[in-house]
Amino acid sequence: MPLSRLPKEPADRLTMPFLRFIRIEATAGSVLLLSALVALVISNSQWSADYEALWNVRIGLLWGGVEFARPVRQWINDGAMTLFFFVVALELKRELLLGELRDSRKALLSVAAAAGGMSVPVLLFLAVAHGGQGAHAWGVVTATDTAFVIGCLALLGSRIPHGLRLFLLSLAIFDDIGAITIIALAYGKQIDWAAIACALAGLGGVVLLRMLGVRALLVFFAAGIGIWLAVDASGIHPTLTGVVLGAMTPTRSWVSDRRLQAILGVVAAYPEGPHWSGDTRDRADLQRAGVATREALSPLERLEVALHPWVGLLVLPLFALANAGFVISAQQVDWTLSGAILLGLLCGKPMGVVLFSYAAVRLRLAVLPQGLTWPLVAGGALLTGIGFTMSVLMAELALAPDHVASAKLGILVASGLAAVGGVSVLAVVGRRRPGRAGARTKQAEA
Repeated sequence: MPLSRLPKEPADRLTMPFLRFIRIEATAGSVLLLSALVALVISNSQWSADYEALWNVRIGLLWGGVEFARPVRQWINDGAMTLFFFVVALELKRELLLGELRDSRKALLSVAAAAGGMSVPVLLFLAVAHGGQGAHAWGVVTATDTAFVIGCLALLGSRIPHGLRLFLLSLAIFDDIGAITIIALAYGKQIDWAAIACALAGLGGVVLLRMLGVRALLVFFAAGIGIWLAVDASGIHPTLTGVVLGAMTPTRSWVSDRRLQAILGVVAAYPEGPHWSGDTRDRADLQRAGVATREALSPLERLEVALHPWVGLLVLPLFALANAGFVISAQQVDWTLSGAILLGLLCGKPMGVVLFSYAAVRLRLAVLPQGLTWPLVAGGALLTGIGFTMSVLMAELALAPDHVASAKLGILVASGLAAVGGVSVLAVVGRRRPGRAGARTKQAEA
């Protein structure tokens, strides 16, 4: 093995395949789908009562006569999902400042598509559900499930261009930001302004810590918990904390490439031998090299890399297990509510995405990424009707318990049809792409 690589241990034979596994884009979507199916099957089995009771177990702290507790399901929806929105905000900020969305016209295409994909479905939903008991759940049809969309795109492989992946991923992220804004404003509780003042003070404290040069992530984690508690007490849904803190995460590294090379050069200049132990200058140089190596990556990049697998393979599956299940009973279904959700997600989302995207391009406010055509946009727009995670969360917040099952039925049917329709259309359009035809011709000639 070259000396430039880290030494391998027996445990690497187990960990390295796992690390490769979690990097596959389709994995999170596959695990999420499996979790949803498990929840749905158990909820309609003889264990349904015990399964529901599991998620309603109260967990928390009791201090004197003060209790801070909530059901397991609520801890997942309010706490764990904050981590999901934190990662979403990190991804969006990275794309806007460091990625391909630095081109404002490409970013505006995704913004316009997200705006259309949120407004048109609401209009269709209200046209059907207006005046009904479920009309307050209009936010359910505004969301796009990022993990499922990425999973569907991974199934298509090289048949679709990179520009479509970027367009749909950024659109889904903007959708998620819009969804959490709707949750905070439309589905929150009565506002406690004192708690909001505490949350703002906490955010000011985070800014001060950054100005003072504090880099210990544990300190910011503790501050984040305090801000989450304040937002939770304010009546605003606490997951908004994740979006705000993600947007505040620095994108610049503390150690420049030039300084890193200089520090590593000092360590590399030492001769071979056991001189790293003890309270010596040698060990201090080695420790300094360790810090420099870590800090050569920005906090945003380090946090995104560290948290993304946990969110994709733990947080989202837990959410699905806790929320996707419901008892299927035709007699108890509010067909108006289910139909309105189905219409909004399956028809409204694609219509809004295509119409607003086309208008933005025609008005010269935005441009299509290289390789992206309108048939591909239309196929990708069908995938935006997969609203699973955020749609279910908003249904839980917006509806009375006896209407949640009807909303989940509409969400699952619409998401399934959108996934099948979108993948089918993109598979057909992808085979007809001029670039792919040319590539196949060159391979045949070779």
